[in-house]
Amino acid sequence: MGMLDGKVAIVTGAGRGLGREEALALAKEGCNLVINDLGAGFDGSGAETKVADEVAEECKKLGVKAVANYDSVTDFNKAKAMIDQAVSEFGKLDILVNNAGILRDRMLFNMTEQEFDDVIAVHLKGTFNMTRHAAAYFRNTVKADESLGNFGRVINTASDAGLTGNVGQTNYGAAKAGIAAFTINASAELKKYATVNCIVPLARTRLTVDATPRTAEFMKKLDETGMDVFDPSNVAPMVVFLASDKAVKITGEVFRVVGDRLMLFQGWHTVNQITNDHKSFTPQQISERIKELMKGAPKKENLFAILGDMVKM
Repeated sequence: MGMLDGKVAIVTGAGRGLGREEALALAKEGCNLVINDLGAGFDGSGAETKVADEVAEECKKLGVKAVANYDSVTDFNKAKAMIDQAVSEFGKLDILVNNAGILRDRMLFNMTEQEFDDVIAVHLKGTFNMTRHAAAYFRNTVKADESLGNFGRVINTASDAGLTGNVGQTNYGAAKAGIAAFTINASAELKKYATVNCIVPLARTRLTVDATPRTAEFMKKLDETGMDVFDPSNVAPMVVFLASDKAVKITGEVFRVVGDRLMLFQGWHTVNQITNDHKSFTPQQISERIKELMKGAPKKENLFAILGDMVKM
């Protein structure tokens, strides 16, 4: 018996890297799948349908049903068609994993409008498009049979580039931070119908190696025990868990997943405050007391420090 026997999932960007590993892990637990992937390069250019086809075939060999889909998550109507495809092929939809993504790295002073728009479109709008239509399906299904409870599962994908920051990725970081915020809001709105959670993976993929050479060397290293910390397969078990009935009470959370570690994120929250005796601050008073406000604030996390800690560099 698998944790997901008889469930149906859509995984976007499932042709390579994290998405592929997530799809295979879901399949191993008995989940039927729609494998979505354009087959594009890491920058979103080109298309190759065999990428999705190959993963669908791998899933079938694990004893489940799987179909390929080659549409872009940036298209609102095609996102709806993807939900419809799952229901048409398998009779229902239980799980949505939003993983599709591209990179167009550039320093802010050189970034073009298109480079910003394209990255936001795939990551943030794509997550909205897919989740919006899945949410409508989950809601209508529960309204027709309230005994199902919050049966739906949405797992989104954010990044440290958005939550801790990374140079050259204002477009990508903004999209990923937006996805984390989207997760929190969507979880509150869908609590009767579905759980909505978010993972922040640190793994070796085209986006962290081919598209971001400065992280490539980190991603090849093993830890002191010889574990391949950044193998994308390390991330997949958390996705399986969040997709399962065992995670029914977990929603609106953001988890970093890397190697043998699971980390719970807490986002924007008050870390200190100063008051002014029921009077508005003047700019001069702020300048005199700003150190008091900043004192004791926790040190900001740094992506490369996290990577280094994982392999004890």
